[in-house]
Amino acid sequence: MKYCAFLRGVNVNGTSMKMAEVMNVFSDAGMKEVSSVLASGNILFSSDKKPSELKNILEKSMSEYFDYEAFLFLKNENEISEIVNNNPFNKAEDLHIYVFVGIEDVETLLMEEFSKSDKAENENAQIVADTFYWQIQKGNTLGSTFGKVLGKKKLKDKITSRNINTFERILKKL
Repeated sequence: MKYCAFLRGVNVNGTSMKMAEVMNVFSDAGMKEVSSVLASGNILFSSDKKPSELKNILEKSMSEYFDYEAFLFLKNENEISEIVNNNPFNKAEDLHIYVFVGIEDVETLLMEEFSKSDKAENENAQIVADTFYWQIQKGNTLGSTFGKVLGKKKLKDKITSRNINTFERILKKL
């Protein structure tokens, strides 16, 4: 089975890692066909192990090698294809579309937080097939009320996000 591991907190807040080293950690942990997409912690690989087993193995390996508390979320090739194909928003030059991956039912938690937040112009969110999608005006991501919620420590082990363009690049490479 082919997977993408979405690492949380890579190359931000002082956690710096080279993707070549990350790929070596994955290979040393028994993953096959390891490659990366961008420098933001998107690692493609194949394995016959169950996703829950993979998550434990890879988080432990990453934590030990890089001496930090690693969090990652796995999606297989079919799930990534569904995420790309289910995008509820039309692309526009002035808008970002983010996709969130995380623990089970995290989309409900995110929608609750979004519904309580003040909305910026053109800001919107939808859940499609258990995936949370967020649209925001370019330049407003970190300044929006919802954007600030995303940085809270209570969410660090529950979610990570990527731009829809990143998911499209990952899908092409799988």
